[in-house]
Amino acid sequence: MSDAWDRFNWLWEILFAVAYLATTVLVLLDEPDPVRAAVSAGALTALVLTYLLWGRRVVRDDGHLRQRWTLALLVLALVATAMFANNTAGFILFMACPLLFSTLAFRPASVLATIAILLSPAASAVNDGLRGPALHILLPMTAILVVFGILSGKFITHVIEESRARADLIAQLEESQAEVARLSREAGTAAERERLAREIHDTLAQGFTSIVTLAQAIESELDTDPAAARRHVELAARTARENLAEARTMVAALAPADLAAGSLVDAVRRQAGRLADETGITVRYEVDGPLPALGTASEVVLLRGAQEALNNVRRHAGASSVSVRLSVVDCSVRLSVRDDGTGFDPDTATGFGLRGMRSRAEQVGGTLSVRSGPSGTELTLEVPS
Repeated sequence: MSDAWDRFNWLWEILFAVAYLATTVLVLLDEPDPVRAAVSAGALTALVLTYLLWGRRVVRDDGHLRQRWTLALLVLALVATAMFANNTAGFILFMACPLLFSTLAFRPASVLATIAILLSPAASAVNDGLRGPALHILLPMTAILVVFGILSGKFITHVIEESRARADLIAQLEESQAEVARLSREAGTAAERERLAREIHDTLAQGFTSIVTLAQAIESELDTDPAAARRHVELAARTARENLAEARTMVAALAPADLAAGSLVDAVRRQAGRLADETGITVRYEVDGPLPALGTASEVVLLRGAQEALNNVRRHAGASSVSVRLSVVDCSVRLSVRDDGTGFDPDTATGFGLRGMRSRAEQVGGTLSVRSGPSGTELTLEVPS
């Protein structure tokens, strides 16, 4: 409602001003009796002041029903006063009828507008009698005005209802947009939390696991094999430094430190070499031909997949040899990690690692498959090139 008034209020104001000024001038020129002229002009002025000081606010702000009926009846009373004082005041209906339809619903407004139009022949009959010279002209004009007034009122009511419906729709859209923005923020927060959880699991947690394993080995080797203990101390220090670099990289929201320092091939080679140094497992690393250029997101997926697969070998497989292979298959780059360990059931695995790897792969349009049995496990991760 407010939107319609904001856009078209100046048109109503012009109509009301023209109707009031023209009617008042005609009344003052037509009425020889100064008392009747003053009463009619005063009623017209009171009608305009009522609209300007109170009625406009009731209509624009969707006032209570009691206020609307009070305004409508007051308008009808002032119109009747002006018209019974002078018949020429009937021209004020061009202002009064639209105001009635703007104030009340269509049916009650139609009734009051019809009564207001019928006041013109009624005033003529009261002032000049049933044989008055203007009555025979006013009667057919009244019928025309009733039909025209109702049709005009229907149009005005339709405009107001459309405006209210549009305002309600805009409010609903704003609420929907706010809800979508809230859900987007929550989804973004959840996705970022999941991403950080994967990053921490694939980097820091695995590095700390390596440090704990090395510390346990150092503790058992201090007295029996000092050289091996020193070597494991160096490995623990190197792992700690790499973990620190990873932590700083995540804070800075950059690519993994291994990738920042070199290519994907070199980064996976370092992971395979670290497993061999820490555990003594035989690790064979192969790269079949030059790899195509990959986006950072895809390289991160392959590197984290290699880290997780090798960490699982370190912690759970009990393997004596591992094969790590990077190759190009059709339009994809494939990472394959195979060990000769004890195997496990992928369908019953509950850890975060495989779930995180699969989620990472899906985000870049890749796939993850795991085959495992008593003779070992093979993990295959593919991402589109």
